[in-house]
Amino acid sequence: MTNIILSGCLGRMGRAVCDAAAERGDRIVAGIDPLGGSADYPIYTSPAEIPADCTADVIIDFSHHTALPALLEFAQARNLPVVVATTGHTAEETAAMQEAARRIPVFFSRNMSLGINLLTELCRRAAATLGTGFDVEIIERHHNRKLDAPSGTALMLADAIAEEREESEYIYDRHAVRRQRDKREIGIHAVRGGTIVGEHEVMFAGRDEVITLSHSAASREVFATGALAAAAWLPGKSAGMYAMPDMVREL
Repeated sequence: MTNIILSGCLGRMGRAVCDAAAERGDRIVAGIDPLGGSADYPIYTSPAEIPADCTADVIIDFSHHTALPALLEFAQARNLPVVVATTGHTAEETAAMQEAARRIPVFFSRNMSLGINLLTELCRRAAATLGTGFDVEIIERHHNRKLDAPSGTALMLADAIAEEREESEYIYDRHAVRRQRDKREIGIHAVRGGTIVGEHEVMFAGRDEVITLSHSAASREVFATGALAAAAWLPGKSAGMYAMPDMVREL
């Protein structure tokens, strides 16, 4: 059983983590939500309010990227590992994560789904095999309440592909410039509508053939389950930055 402090406990993903934790036998010992609220565990409006006698093994963050600095400060003060499952971080927030990882274990993935992480590796292999002879376009679709665009997962896929190409340029908007597509481009497109949980499609378009790799999430449970798996795996690790491939290699 893993004892968890859950940041963003009353959000959609926070509630999914609570449900999945109950099924796994894990325990939410405290929650953080800036507006407060009620649940089967105490909820605090900031990490600083959590009492010293609150015993936890790990923190899971499914809140908003702006909440990260205060959460990292709390985690370092309590010597608690952190699973960061939010996206849309600024350069400063990313640097704060890396700085905290010098003192505590920090697990960060732009997508907690095992399937998405497999898709990432498949895209990496496809890019290495196909090279710049194939144009790459990434299309991501999410519900109409998602705040950031493109999704962190789309950027994760683009980064994996870019690592296998000599030079890449991310293109988010084509309407303002009239020119032919450059071979360096990785097109990234965001669709927002309805209640779509998350869909990602990566197209490698070559001469007379197209290869498409895709993933679709039917519920938020896949992300909650991945975050809980990371929360069970992270305690006991030495300080440093960890990601889904690190955990998968040990499973």
